[in-house]
Amino acid sequence: MKNENAKMDKNATIMVLAINPGSTSTKIALFADNNEIFSVSIQHSPNDLKPFLRIQDQLEYRTSMVEQAMMDNGYAMEDVDVYSARGGGLVSVTSGVYLISDLLVKHASIPMSDGPHPAQLASQIAKKFADRYNKPAYVVNPPDVDEFIDIARVTGLKGIERESHIHALNQKEIALRFCKSRNIDYNEVNLIICHIGGGASITAHEHGRMIDSNNIIKGSGPMASTRAGDMPFTKIIDLAFSGDYNKNELIDKLNKYGGLADHFGTSDIRDVIKLVNDGDKYAGYVLDGMVYQCAKYAGAMAVSLRGNVDAIILTGGIANNRVFTHKVTEYIDWIAEVVVIPGELELEALAAGAIRVTRGEEGAKIYTGVPVWNGFE
Repeated sequence: MKNENAKMDKNATIMVLAINPGSTSTKIALFADNNEIFSVSIQHSPNDLKPFLRIQDQLEYRTSMVEQAMMDNGYAMEDVDVYSARGGGLVSVTSGVYLISDLLVKHASIPMSDGPHPAQLASQIAKKFADRYNKPAYVVNPPDVDEFIDIARVTGLKGIERESHIHALNQKEIALRFCKSRNIDYNEVNLIICHIGGGASITAHEHGRMIDSNNIIKGSGPMASTRAGDMPFTKIIDLAFSGDYNKNELIDKLNKYGGLADHFGTSDIRDVIKLVNDGDKYAGYVLDGMVYQCAKYAGAMAVSLRGNVDAIILTGGIANNRVFTHKVTEYIDWIAEVVVIPGELELEALAAGAIRVTRGEEGAKIYTGVPVWNGFE
């Protein structure tokens, strides 16, 4: 494999293939520098995935689909200079761009983090191509990033700690883009970034470090399009013992089919706003409740930053909706300037991270397999 810190001619174009597997799709995009050449979302139907007992068993299938998508768009894997993958399945790590090593791939395949997820396949797919064509491959700000301060981990039960599960890839990219647009150093400012989409992660960024946030995987924070969010834990215990759900069904109800999806049978906020505009009072209560919860968590993150907040950024898919962002802004613009940067720039973030390392603007990190936090002393 090429030296991960080797610099290219500053004028040379860098071809990056970004790979981001999800539950029902594998998203890829080819970039020439930071300019997208093409992107595609390869859909995987239940019948496509039915033969695979485990997510790990999907590796060869998804790898072949990525290769086919490249050919369908007129490109070969040999055209790629560097492969960049979402990552996942790792022990907790600090933020950054990591060289995909044999150890990283081994841990992703296990996986080392809680619960299997298709994201664990990303680094393995990239490593296959990197080894085959003697090119470098990286993961960029994987879901396993953990930069919490210790006091943010404490709960009311000994042995149970709050964990970092954040939209790390998009959050870091949005932070860097905002700071570049203002000609300021990300490591010298305090930001609150509210990623609001299917799930919501409301995060305090202190001098380049995500020191606190809610948990988008295990359930905390505001309700969102498909997340139930915070609620009285005794009510959840009642559901668990009602006999109506097994463990996985209840987790799915809270984490996949909660929020707007549970209230209205749709996760599309535009449908909910239409109901509001048509005079549906209940829809108005739920929408305003979701707004209120997102704003309340932003306020909590302002406390984490001791009130020293340079800007609050609203991002994620729902940030495309001006009705929602306007309502949230009315609650929190007294804290700091509110900036809207809509969308989920995950593929763009993967390309940008790989390019920074390839051009020598940032050093590649080495995955050690040792978690950055492993309990209180």
